[in-house]
Amino acid sequence: MTDAFARLAHGAGLPPIRLHDLRHGAATLMLAGGADMKLVQALLRHSSLAITADTYTSVLPEVAREAAEAAAALVPRKIPAEEDRPSVLPASSQGEEE
Repeated sequence: MTDAFARLAHGAGLPPIRLHDLRHGAATLMLAGGADMKLVQALLRHSSLAITADTYTSVLPEVAREAAEAAAALVPRKIPAEEDRPSVLPASSQGEEE
């Protein structure tokens, strides 16, 4: 199978690539496209999620950056007006029953 793939890839004018490289390429593209890491683990039949994460999270720094930016977007950027702030009990009355 490997030899047949090499001949086909060469015949198609592709750069040298191993059949196994297609597996890594597919996983990388799935993760870049937003696939869940657990799904990729299952498709690759890795024994643990850690193996998949260790292998592919460093491959896609742009995916990590996008995830960090998405998390940062959840953080409020402006201080709400005083009337919009939740009321907080003074420290001396916390834990006391009325």
